Amino acid sequence: MSTRMLTFFMTGALSAATLFAAAPDAVAASTSYSVTSNDGVKIAVQESGNPNGPAIILVHGLLGSRLNWDAQVQSPQLRQYRLITYDLRGHGLTDKPSGAQPYHDGRKWADDLAAVIKGSHANKPVVVGWSLGSVVISNYLATYGDRDIAGAVYVDGVVELAPGQIVDHPEVYQNMNSPDLKTHLDGARTFVGLCFNHRPDADTFNRLLANAAMASWDMQKEIPTMTVFAADGISKARVPLLFIYGGHDALVDTNATLARAAELNPRITSKVYAGSGHAPFIEEPDRFNHDLAEFVRSVSGQ
Repeated sequence: MSTRMLTFFMTGALSAATLFAAAPDAVAASTSYSVTSNDGVKIAVQESGNPNGPAIILVHGLLGSRLNWDAQVQSPQLRQYRLITYDLRGHGLTDKPSGAQPYHDGRKWADDLAAVIKGSHANKPVVVGWSLGSVVISNYLATYGDRDIAGAVYVDGVVELAPGQIVDHPEVYQNMNSPDLKTHLDGARTFVGLCFNHRPDADTFNRLLANAAMASWDMQKEIPTMTVFAADGISKARVPLLFIYGGHDALVDTNATLARAAELNPRITSKVYAGSGHAPFIEEPDRFNHDLAEFVRSVSGQ
């Protein structure tokens, strides 16, 4: 090899090495593992992004899984953060115990989030909950307090399972809990469709339908009566709480729910995405990812 070629390759290698070493948001390969909750339920956990960045734990909603958060996990804007997703009990790859008992007490769902925080060794994560995932956060705050988190984001979150806050779709929920397979699946499909003002592409929507088909039937039957401790959890929180809702939410009444959240904790801040339905993080991912990044920076000091 000539001296000129050797110099060229050495300079290029050094430049690449210097650039890689200087990159503050180097992305590690995705990893999967499980943690065990207090009652023995094994929770499927996934990580991606920058393992040294501030941690974000993303908690999906009813009939979902970690796949709900693909637009966040794939976001260049969020790859500087340590992104942690997990499948709720009765969903995805997490255990699906039988009967009502594993799902009725909302504190069990809080225990799952606590197990993920502890098992992942996440230092003061921001927790983000969509729909039912927000109930998980409220129950966590009521049970464990906020000492181990930096802040929370409620995304079209269910604050309370109460008339006026939940839009009434009795036939849909009745069909979802039908023992007849076709009726059950048709109800789940209608429910998933109600999540959107602007439906995502066919591949994404079909994947969300597959999520729904995987969910435990016992869990779905118990959700309408599960215990929710929002009045205690939201009111006692001292960390920043951000509420992001879609203006066309067909499942949660945006105005009534935000009013109730502000009543419980006057320090909350909120954003309404006028064009979105129940899933603004899917319908307007760039805007959502920007707002989430700004919130994480504000509470983490980075």
